[in-house]
Amino acid sequence: MTPVAQDLPMSRDDGVYQHYIDGEWTDGTGEETFTSRNPADGEELGEFRRGTEADVDRAVAAADEAFDEWKQLSHIDRAEYLWDIYHELKERHDELGEIVTMECGKEISEGKADVTEAWHMVEWAAGDARHPKGDVVPSEIPSKDAYMRRKPRGVVGCITPWNFPVAIPFWHMAVALVEGNTVVFKPAEQTPWCAQILAEMFEDAGVPDGVFNLVQGFGDAGNAIVEDDRVDTVLFTGSAEVGHKIAGKVGGEPGKLVAAEMGGKNGIVVTENADLDVAVHSATMSSFKTTGQRCVSSERLIVHEDVYDEFKERFVENARNVAVGDPLDEDTFMGPLIEEEHKRKVSQYNQLAKDEGVNVLVDREELDDSEIPDGHEDGHWVGPFVYEADAKADLRCTHEEVFGPHVALLKYSGDIEEAVEIHNDTEYGLAGAIISEDYRQINYYRDNAEVGLAYGNLPCIGAEVQLPFGGVKKSGNGYPSAREVIEAVTERTAWTLNNSKDIEMAQGLSADIKTKDD
Repeated sequence: MTPVAQDLPMSRDDGVYQHYIDGEWTDGTGEETFTSRNPADGEELGEFRRGTEADVDRAVAAADEAFDEWKQLSHIDRAEYLWDIYHELKERHDELGEIVTMECGKEISEGKADVTEAWHMVEWAAGDARHPKGDVVPSEIPSKDAYMRRKPRGVVGCITPWNFPVAIPFWHMAVALVEGNTVVFKPAEQTPWCAQILAEMFEDAGVPDGVFNLVQGFGDAGNAIVEDDRVDTVLFTGSAEVGHKIAGKVGGEPGKLVAAEMGGKNGIVVTENADLDVAVHSATMSSFKTTGQRCVSSERLIVHEDVYDEFKERFVENARNVAVGDPLDEDTFMGPLIEEEHKRKVSQYNQLAKDEGVNVLVDREELDDSEIPDGHEDGHWVGPFVYEADAKADLRCTHEEVFGPHVALLKYSGDIEEAVEIHNDTEYGLAGAIISEDYRQINYYRDNAEVGLAYGNLPCIGAEVQLPFGGVKKSGNGYPSAREVIEAVTERTAWTLNNSKDIEMAQGLSADIKTKDD
């Protein structure tokens, strides 16, 4: 498949892509650059300026300066800028989908779906601008009107991951901007090219200077956003380790808020009443799409003993045969891992499972040379790793997030209560699914599974943008998408207006003014 990606001359100086701060492309203050590479073949995709704390300072200052004028616009006027971006995302769907695939390695249908999800989120946010805002609340006093209004919080720092490099930035930024906030965006260092294209879209749309700012770079740039007192909300999607550090820093600062969506050790419960066609299909999708590099990927399959042997046979057959290859090839099911460092992590967890005494069923960690596409020898290739383990054992491999195609089969013998107990036996609580034809089992899972995203007779991946996306426990606080993110980027004011010349108080409180002469 021949790449159709276009060069982006506006954001480059001497061949190096720049930051976008206060309506200008700039080298920033740093001398260092970094490179984006295709994880499938090691090809260099572009060189980028590495942001510094001074660059973040300038970007936050620009966002802070632009806030007052931006918030004075109506929701509808702010949304008009996003409609231009919505149309560009649709018009460049195939091109941008290929760029996503080239930069983060997920197969081409996933790359295109990432772009589709982005325009769905922009459409939702821009469309929501014309929906009712606030709530009218009955007052005890007939002459009073009581209602709630929302106002933007101010500067929003958006720190996003590499695995959804177009969709997740718009989860954060689209709603934040329509609600009247300004944005400083720090994308993952693995996918700066995708972020650069998004910045050009904002420039093309004519978004006022300082309303949107892009600073490329590493964790130090993200940390500078988090620690800046002028940043009112931090929206973060990424690892639990980093997210908890951010929450720890921000949580103690008055008036500041963090909304974090983090990782998971997600499970699928397959009951004795499951349709095994649905079960195997759902488990395969959940475990191996994006090469297991989704925060919602399933690494734990909790299967009833009555159907365990058949499920195992069929799932193992799929794991042995899913097509690993060039992610630009439409016949590929799994592409590479994102980078060599992550490949080492996945390998270490595979070895840990062996050391902890599990029964390995599939080990495609080292692929045959015939499975690696010609010219892709420098890619970060790995295949599925599947094993069975004791569902009640306290094993690291069955409780710690791997973020790769590393999957445990856990057999249970009791009722749905036992299955959900095993399911909940993890510090995480992001996503999960139940496969069953018994609605009572489904409802029990619905009411008792400790997750923020739950599915019945489906994979535990593939959330739609109009639904909240986030988890519980170690997985986050459930804010970062759709309607729920409005809570994170706005403040509520409870407003009460007296329509009478007299003052009458609620709760029977006396409004009489008494003097010493009474």
